[in-house]
Amino acid sequence: MSRPDPILKINNLSVSYPAGFGKRKPALDRLNLEVAGGEIFGLLGPNGAGKTTMIKAIMGLLYPDGGEIFLFGNSPPRIQDRARLGYLPEVSTYYWFLTAEELLKMYGSICGMNKKELLERSEYVLNLVGLTAERRQLIRTFSKGMQHRLGIAQALLHSPEFLVLDEPFSGLDPLGRVQVREILKGLKSEGRTILLSSHELSEAELICDRICIMKNGKVLKSGAMEELLKELGEQSLERYFLSVIGERI
Repeated sequence: MSRPDPILKINNLSVSYPAGFGKRKPALDRLNLEVAGGEIFGLLGPNGAGKTTMIKAIMGLLYPDGGEIFLFGNSPPRIQDRARLGYLPEVSTYYWFLTAEELLKMYGSICGMNKKELLERSEYVLNLVGLTAERRQLIRTFSKGMQHRLGIAQALLHSPEFLVLDEPFSGLDPLGRVQVREILKGLKSEGRTILLSSHELSEAELICDRICIMKNGKVLKSGAMEELLKELGEQSLERYFLSVIGERI
């Protein structure tokens, strides 16, 4: 059975950063990738692999040196295409003097949500991430895990079709990871598409339909989770990952 048409398609994407004295350091090297509608796709790789750079290019936060990004079939993506995205950055910074409720109200206003919709969605996402009781608590009193769950709530606020999550399990305790995992599974069951970057290989193994393994700005392997693990006869994603990037325990 063929996969749905890709919501995200990347062709020969290259990105570099200034490295001093007129030099540039490559971050992505002619990268190719597709994410199909309704799947959870995992970006895996060691530090410096280019995962966050690729996510920033998708979100329009940096300009590539070359290549194409198709979002919902359009290249370059239009403003209305990116409005259909929900984004959780790797590091989230908030106004500490606001409450969780006030922060969501600010973000919803920026998105153009009306008052009724904003109230209903705020209640829904705060309940979803387990922050209803803390809705009027100042963000400066939140633990790292609570801040992260608030970041997930803001990413879901406007009911996006495509979620782009950079390290969604970072800073969470075991219970928090289980909660986020169940949230993502529930969103998939509603037909949402999820692209996530993670260092938590055990979590990726539990929820991702397909993965790609990156290193030095290139995709080394990409495909369905089960098929890739069978390829080298590995029983865990962790061992497969280490073998692909050239590391041994």
